[in-house]
Amino acid sequence: MATGDFAVDIAAINSTLSSIEKVLRIDDMQAQVAELEILASAPDLWDDQANAQRVTGKLSVLQADIGRIKNLRSRVDDVQVLWEMGEAEGDQGILEEAAAELVALEKSIGELEVRTLLSGEYDHREALVSIRSGAGGVDAADWAEMLQRMYLRYCERHGWATEVYETSYAEEAGIKSTTFAVKAPFAYGTLSVEQGTHRLVRISPFDNQSRRQTSFAEVEVIPVVEQTDSVEIPDDDLRVDVYRSSGPGGQGVNTTDSAVRLTHIPTGIVVSCQNERSQLQNKATAMAVLQAKILERTRQEEQAKINALKGDTSGSWGNQMRSYVLHPYQMVKDIRTEFETGNTSAVLDGDIDQFVEAGIRWRREQAS
Repeated sequence: MATGDFAVDIAAINSTLSSIEKVLRIDDMQAQVAELEILASAPDLWDDQANAQRVTGKLSVLQADIGRIKNLRSRVDDVQVLWEMGEAEGDQGILEEAAAELVALEKSIGELEVRTLLSGEYDHREALVSIRSGAGGVDAADWAEMLQRMYLRYCERHGWATEVYETSYAEEAGIKSTTFAVKAPFAYGTLSVEQGTHRLVRISPFDNQSRRQTSFAEVEVIPVVEQTDSVEIPDDDLRVDVYRSSGPGGQGVNTTDSAVRLTHIPTGIVVSCQNERSQLQNKATAMAVLQAKILERTRQEEQAKINALKGDTSGSWGNQMRSYVLHPYQMVKDIRTEFETGNTSAVLDGDIDQFVEAGIRWRREQAS
């Protein structure tokens, strides 16, 4: 938080940035870049496409992270010089420019600091996001679709690639459920704080008497499985159903039974995929989603045992986590962090960075 005293504020920013550089181990990151650059230049790199994508993807992320930190360090040095110049020349315009840059730097460094809090076992992974409509009938189905758009817009704002694996459309409007992948490093650690029940209060556009309606949708976020994960699913534990892909209103998206639904019999977990033309590709994608869900369930069971030993009976922090009120007033409020805003249209258009950052900081405080 800026104090208005430039010397104090620049010292605080310098200290925070130095801490970030230490936590992220910049020297280690640069050493990893050097090793990956050697691997990336190998002539036979693309003989194994999966490995090539892993190498080039990790290299790209590390280079971007290092570039971001170096850019911030350069800006911190430059703003100090700019302030000293303004004071020496008694130029109010330069001093105001330096003060504005200091505020911008505080925001950028604060955002980067949040990244250092993502140190969980799976935080570095890509994410699978599932949204399901809850109580509220057609309004809930519409609300689930609004949430899907909000998260896809959030990812778009950050330049994160997404891929929708499956969407089950409701009869009148909206969706019953959807699952999509967020293909970016630390997507799971970042978005996992969004998991839980989201509540919407508004005048229903589907009610001819224009009555206020409360509806709910559930957001689930799980990490994508990696090759090192041990998630074996015996054929006997699996039921495979194929069906024809469809879109809103039931129109045919394809003329063959290419969509795949997998049911894991021991747990009852069901996943579907219909985004590919090939039944084989859909089955492979659905299997990856199923493995991720089984891995997450195992992790949750292990955590529950630990909580039981600790005497933790508080329940999951993810449930009933945020309220979105569009009538009789405009407000979005996070129940856990108590962060709120009146700019509901911006939030529903994907501007949820402050909610995500507050959630990450809150989670770290709860764990300490």
